[in-house]
Parts: sequence; structure tokens; C-alpha cells
Amino acid sequence: MNPLKALFPELGQAVWLDFVARGFIAEGRLKRLVDEDGLRGVTSNPSIFEKAIGDSAEYDPALKAVMEAGDSRVIDLYEGLAIADIQAAADVLRPVYEASDGADGYVSLEVSPYLALHTDETLAEARRLHAAVARDNLMVKVPATPEGIPAIQTLTAEGISINVTLLFGQDAYEQVARAFIAGLQARVEKGGDVSRIASVASFFISRIDVTVDKALDAKIAEANDPDEKAALEALKGKVAIANAKLAYQRYKRIFAEPAWQALAAKGAKAQRLLWASTGVKNKAYSDVLYVEELIGPDTVNTMPPATMDAFRDHGRSRAAIEEDVAGAEAVMARLAKSGIDIDAIARQLVEEGVQLFVDAADKLLGAVAGKRADLLAARLNGQTLVLDEALGTESKKAVETWRASGAIRRLWAHDKTLWSGADEDRWLGWLRIVEDELGHLGDYVDFAEDVRRAGFTDAVVLGMGGSSLGPEVLAETFGHRDGFPKLRILDSTDPDEVRAVEAAVNLPTTLFIVASKSGSTLEPNVFRDYFLGRMKAVVGADGAGSHFVAVTDPGSAMETAAKADDFRKIFHGVPQIGGRYSILSAFGLVPAAASGIDVGAFLDTARTMVRSCGPAVPPAQNPGVLLGTAMASAALKAGRDKVTIIASPGIDTFGAWAEQLIAESTGKGGKGLIPIDGEPVDVPAVYGRDRFFVYLRLDGHADERQDEAVRNLEREGHPVARITLATAEQLPQEFFRFEVATAVAGALLGINPFDQPDVEASKIETKKLFDAAEAQGALPAETPLFSDDRIALYADPANAEALSGQDGFEAAIAAHLGRIRDGDYVAFLAYVARNPSHHAILQDARIALRDTRRVATCLEFGPRFLHSTGQAYKGGPDTGVFLQITADPAEDLAIPRRKLGFGTVIAAQARGDFAVLAERGRRALRVHIKGGDVEAGLKRIAAAVNAAA
Repeated sequence: MNPLKALFPELGQAVWLDFVARGFIAEGRLKRLVDEDGLRGVTSNPSIFEKAIGDSAEYDPALKAVMEAGDSRVIDLYEGLAIADIQAAADVLRPVYEASDGADGYVSLEVSPYLALHTDETLAEARRLHAAVARDNLMVKVPATPEGIPAIQTLTAEGISINVTLLFGQDAYEQVARAFIAGLQARVEKGGDVSRIASVASFFISRIDVTVDKALDAKIAEANDPDEKAALEALKGKVAIANAKLAYQRYKRIFAEPAWQALAAKGAKAQRLLWASTGVKNKAYSDVLYVEELIGPDTVNTMPPATMDAFRDHGRSRAAIEEDVAGAEAVMARLAKSGIDIDAIARQLVEEGVQLFVDAADKLLGAVAGKRADLLAARLNGQTLVLDEALGTESKKAVETWRASGAIRRLWAHDKTLWSGADEDRWLGWLRIVEDELGHLGDYVDFAEDVRRAGFTDAVVLGMGGSSLGPEVLAETFGHRDGFPKLRILDSTDPDEVRAVEAAVNLPTTLFIVASKSGSTLEPNVFRDYFLGRMKAVVGADGAGSHFVAVTDPGSAMETAAKADDFRKIFHGVPQIGGRYSILSAFGLVPAAASGIDVGAFLDTARTMVRSCGPAVPPAQNPGVLLGTAMASAALKAGRDKVTIIASPGIDTFGAWAEQLIAESTGKGGKGLIPIDGEPVDVPAVYGRDRFFVYLRLDGHADERQDEAVRNLEREGHPVARITLATAEQLPQEFFRFEVATAVAGALLGINPFDQPDVEASKIETKKLFDAAEAQGALPAETPLFSDDRIALYADPANAEALSGQDGFEAAIAAHLGRIRDGDYVAFLAYVARNPSHHAILQDARIALRDTRRVATCLEFGPRFLHSTGQAYKGGPDTGVFLQITADPAEDLAIPRRKLGFGTVIAAQARGDFAVLAERGRRALRVHIKGGDVEAGLKRIAAAVNAAA
């Protein structure tokens, strides 16, 4: 009989193995330890699984099998592997369990260290793991944190065997032992059996000496007296064993008390002390020190393989645990006299122990996430960050800060302190919307079939902001599908654009999707009023409502109106999701279903990214966190706050959606990222050093000129986030990636990414103007700075003073653009019909300005940008120079139930927008095109810009 095998039968100490791995079990090595060395148990922890899974390929076949059957969450992949190993090990040890009447033969599985400071979550996870493993000889490991101790008592009362981990101090051990006894007493009071409940209290050894020896070295360095130095030196390597011996004395006292004897009479088994962390870390000490000195009856020593091998080879067995208890007391007394507080060290070691296990869990889950991504291959959109050394370092710091603080788990837990601590927790419904909507998939399938059977030829979304920009991406990316209506978007109150939409459809076969979260937004309401009136005129009042669907939050004014007008169907949004985060909710899925997009496949594709950005995926492997930290770091550390979006043909409309998400979410409080969409990528010489580029590349449809231009930007040191899509159908993944990235960037910027205070200010100003116009028959008269027969210029007093002394229109434009500073951007805000001709004229002027001034440029059409980038223009950094463009309509268009038409609506919106820009002190000038010839007016404006550039 070797020394290892002799420990239990001769000295009463059970040997457990602090290690588990799949091949180790499958190849029979665990069973050999049981048979040849008398092994009586196995413990595991995140560090052990991290080494087993992360540092080898032996789990790859199992992961591949799971992924070939379908995608899975990272935490589920890990748990699937771990639980299978624990079950296999438990089955090997089952004979030991039976032979010992349930005293030994256990395998331990740890509750997630992320939950160590949360009692209720620890309870829930312990119960779940106990049920999932489904083996009587499982011990669930729960840490001896202040929050863990009540969980230990409750779980014991429920009949779950517990391995209490991270014990360092004698007082904490006594609390644990008494919690165990209280749990058994509670079980007895309810008539439960206590004879098959086992528990161990895992007292960590080597870590105590490591920490105490370090403190002793500091004391020795400070001491001047040689005798004092010698006395302190003599304590090194002694404290951990002394502490354990005194804990054993407490064990004997506690389990000799009458309260315990009453439980023992009912068959209860005492909670044994388990010596953990018994691998020696100081090479100056014997490699079997923490085995030889802690042998005693009714104890357990869980050894790593190397320590087990060493003791088998040259260990000496003796009942040492009660040797020289007085000497142990003297060691602890001398330690206290030296000024080293063992209780403080114990508390410190618990905190460090939790963090060490968190770090190991992060590494473990990161490894699983990496293997999952490799197995998904092209099914998961790729992402590569090309950053220079300085920015790369800053970005990595931000990622590590997010990891160390558990920020990704806090985000998913709706912790508002991650941002400003305002009401952010109320706006995070988008995190779980994909899974929620998959549960309602049947509703969308039924709706799609209803639309197809009805024979609608067109479906028009009437909305603004996120409610329209998301569906627009779907319409442009996925195209028209046979048997389903063509999806169109109306998000402009320009009379010509409203007329153009009406002219493009056949009203009797058109379905209108009215999208408004609150139901009180001006634009969707006037769109509804207009087209409902037109539909009544065409198909009759009784049938008009069947051509309308509402998407709105429960109980909104829109829902009330939709019921009153007998709409075909009402879909509810989620009140906890803001409009710009709503694309994966009903606001995006209803238009998708109506146009024949496979909503199930759409959501399933998005779920791939949801899982990649999940709470169990550490920041370094989390694509949303990586993009968000890179964007924010670029802005905060390098002044690169102009997030410039480049996209392959076929997915290029995604930029407008991302633009509104980033701008409206981050641009406030004088901070923010300014997204730049629609600038064709060019040579590095036309860009300033304020850019951060995001390149969405669609394999098989990439533009070679874009590819080369992006490579040149990278060569010149510009930061680039490359995102690759195998097919356009994988675009839903990007909606979620960018939502997470934007929320992360908001946290780093220190703002609330879910409110829009300056958008609301613009809405209020617009409503005030429109209501006044309705009452008085027209908007108030204005006095121009300059006017001729075709053009008029307007500005608030501050901007007018800045432009004073300029002679004529062209001079005023030149003076306004002369206000551009380094790091600024210029935004054209055009309240005219958004059509190819108008866009081309202003785009040419925009690019000329960029190329000559090296300034970022934006081209926006009103009023749609009001509900998106308008937030950043008013509330973000004061780096914008704005040229607002308005025009007299060629012909106004009346709105049913309104005194004034669309021409007044868009004019009120433009004035409201300008008023808030002025109130925020922005550099702004309004150019008004008179007489109705918009194209000629735009050409004149463009010529003046080109001349000034």
C-alpha cells in the first residue's frame, strides 16, 4: 500500500483529486486512481476547466458536433462540456459513494464565480446545476462570501450537498459550519431526510502562506533588530498550517455540541474540513508540506496531480493535524504581535480568490467563444480592428477595464450605473428581443400569409427615425420578392415626396404600415391622416382600414386611432425599446414579413450575433464590445470622433441606419461620435486625422476601388474596423453588433445612450410653430439677411452678426464656410424632396468641400434626420458647421382634418430645427429657395459652396 492509498484506511483522511479533463476520464486514468490509490473524490473549478478546455483540442470534436446541429450560446457550450465531464467522473466514483454510504465519492462543480456576491442568483444556479448533472454524488461548490453563506444554509435545507469554497479564516469557517447545521435543522423541521447530505468546507492553504510571507518580508525589510528579523523569518511557511490546525480544533468543538449530536442521531454526516490549494507555490518548501502536516481523521485533502504524484513517491504519513496545537496558537499569536492581521488577510484572499476564479472563467469562456467562432466560420460576420500602436493600446485598456469590472454582464443585467445612472435600465429590452420575437414567430408567419393572400402589390411604411430607416435597409437590401408587395418607405413631409410615393403605388392594392412608438409623433400621424383620407376616397370608408396596419406601443394614441379606424392589424412594440434600437422588434419585423422576408431565418441570423455578444462572452472575444471600445477610445484618446461608414454595394443603405443609431445615442451633453455616411471613400489625402473608418464588406459584391482605398487608409495609419459578410442575408447580425457597440461607446463616453433630449426640444419647437400656424393660417413672417428673386438667407442674431458685412449670397456662403476649424464637420440639412437629382447636386458640393478642406461632411434630408443625427448636431460636440436648405413647394398638398398642408409641416420642422441649433450656439445658416424651382436653387447653392471650398 503506497503512502497515498494508506491515508484513508490508516489515518481517516480522504484523498480527492483537484483536476478533471475529458481524456483523463475517458482513457481510464481516473478509474486507475480510484482502484490503485484509493481516490475518493474529485473537485473542479474554473481554472481547471480553463486549462482542460482552453489549452487543448480534446473538446473540439464535442463542440463541433454541437455546432453542426445548430448554434448555441457560449455559456451553454461550456456547461454542456463541463456537465458531461462531471457526470462521467461521478459515474466512475459512484461505487465509492455507495460503499461509503454517501460520505465520499463526490465530484464538485462550481457555481459561476460571477455570482459570488449575489445570494439569490447563487441559489438559482446551484439548483439548476444540481438538476442538470442529475447525480446524487454531486457537490455544488458555493463560495464562503457573505452572500454565499445564506445560500449554503438554504441549499443544505433543500437537500443539496455543498462544497463550501474559498475559506481562509477561522471565523468564516465557523459561520459556514453553523450555516450547514442550521440548514440541516431546517430540513429536519420539515420532515426531511438528512442522512444522504454531505458537505465539505474547503480551507485554502498555500495562498495564505504566499500572502503572509510577502507581508512578513515587508516587515523584515523594515525591522532593524536582528532578533526581530529572525523571529519574523521563523514565521514564514508556518502560518497556513497553524491556521488550519486551529480551524480543525474549531471543527471538533462545533461538531461535539448538543445541537450537532441531535442531528447526528438522525443520521446526519458532519461537514468535513477539506484542505484545498495544497500544491506548494514556494520552491523552498517541501513539495508535500501541505499534505504531510495536515493529515487527520475526518478530513479531506484535494490535491492537484503533481502533488498527488509527489506524495505517492516520497510522502510520509502520520496523524499530524493535532500535533503541537499549542505551537500553532503561538505562531498565530506571534503573527498578530507583528502587526499582521490574519482576519484582514483572509478577507483579502476571499476577494482575490473570487477575482482569480472570475479571471479564469473569463479565459475559459473566451476560449470557448473563440472555438465557437472558428466553427461558425462564415456564418458569423467577421471583424478585424486595424489600429495603430497607441490607439490599439488604449483600446485594449478599455477592453480590459470592461472585463475586470464585469461590464458586459452588468449591461445584460440592466445595470444603469454602467452609464449615467439615470433610467438606462428601462431601455434595454432590445438585448433579448430576438429570443422574444422568435417566440412570436407564428404571428409574423400568419401576417405574411395574410398579406400574400390579399394580393397587395405595395407596402408603404409611414414612419420616422428608427421606425423608417431600419425598414428602408430591408427594402433596399432584400429587394422585391415574388408574390409579396414591394416595400417602400415614406419619411418625408415634403409635398413632392408624398406625391411621388402616392404616384408610385396603386392605392386599391397598397398596404400602409403606420409605425410610431408613442403614437403622438407628428409625421406618422399626418401621413396616416393623408393616406387614410385618400384610401377612403378610392375604396370607400368601410374598406379603407383594411389597408392599414399599425405598429405602436401598447396603449398609445396610435393604437386608439387604429382601433377606431378598423385597421387590418395592430402589432405592439416593446415599451422598453427606443425607436433607434427597434429594428429587430415588430418595427422591423412587420415590414419584413409584409415584404416576404423569412422572419424566422432573419431572426435566427441575428441570434448568431446576439450569442456572440452575450453576457458570457468576455470583452476580448465580444464583437460588440470590441467595436464600441475601439470607437470610443478613438474619440476620447485620439480625437477621432468622425465614425465614417463605408459599405459594399448591396448593403450600402445600412450606413444611414447606423448613422442614426450612433448619432442619436451618443451625441449629447457636448460629447459624442459624429457618424459620416454616404461619403465615397477616397485617397488618404482628403481626410483629416479625426476619422475612424468602419468598412462593411460584402463578399462577392465588394467594390475593388473601395478595397484598395481602405487598404491605403490603413497604410496611412487611419484606424479601420473591417466587418465582413458572406451574404447580404447576414446583415441582421450587424444591427445587433452596432446596437451593443453603441451602448458600450456610450458607457465609455459617460452619457445616457438611450435618451434624446435635443430631438425632443426640436419636436417641441416644431409643434409650437405648427400649432401657431394652424391658428393663424400661416407661419410667422421672417426678415432675411439677404434676398433676391431666387434666394433668401436667414440666421439668428448671433450667426447673423458673425456674417455681417458680407455683400451678397456667394460672399455669405464663403464667410459661413470660412468658420470651419480643424476637427470640424460640415452638414448640409436639406428640407427638400430626397430624390437622385437633388442628392447628386448636393453630393458633388459635399465632396468638393471634403477634398479641399479635409473636413468630414454630412448630407441629410429633412425632416428624417431630425429623429436621428439631429440629436448629435444639437447636443453633441460643438464642431459642426450647418447649412440648412429650405424651399417653397411647387405646390402644397392638403392634409385631411388639418387646416394647413405638408408644405407648412416641413417649413415648421425646418424652423424648429434651426431654432434649437441657434439656441445651442451652433454655427448655422439657412438658405431658402424661392419660387418653387428647387433644382435650380440647389445648383446655385452648390456652385457657391464649390467656389468657397
